[in-house]
Amino acid sequence: MIRFAAAALIAAVSLAATPAFAATAAASGTIQLNSTVAQTCTVSVTDAGAQLNILTGSNAVTVGSVVETCNDGAGYQISVQSANGGTLKSNATGAQPVSYTPIYDGQSSGSSVNVVRSSAQFNKTATVAVTVPANAQAIAGSYTDTLTITIQGR
Repeated sequence: MIRFAAAALIAAVSLAATPAFAATAAASGTIQLNSTVAQTCTVSVTDAGAQLNILTGSNAVTVGSVVETCNDGAGYQISVQSANGGTLKSNATGAQPVSYTPIYDGQSSGSSVNVVRSSAQFNKTATVAVTVPANAQAIAGSYTDTLTITIQGR
């Protein structure tokens, strides 16, 4: 019985002295480091509160500015969309919609604008402007539209 107890004690001491996760001894080793950066594209839009003149026309009037940030290395696209299809509308009796042209960072193409950036940009400022042709026969009233600026990584 004493022999059995002594053998069990020696086995327990041997196991306790061996670490559970022993590292392999070598002249060198490696540790893999990993990280992921999520795509982040944002716009910060400032409305300039500009007043457009429908009667005499407004040529490239700055109506706001946009700060673009997108970390997509392939670039991104900015879209400018009009809620009224590129027209200023009024609820006044007899008022007709007034067409205008939005301009984003110097580019325009009808009632909406799409601008493609070919690389990542951080805090790039762009100007939003509008050209309204003169309409001396416009009906009295308030005319409005809303431009929505959207950014999307490529």
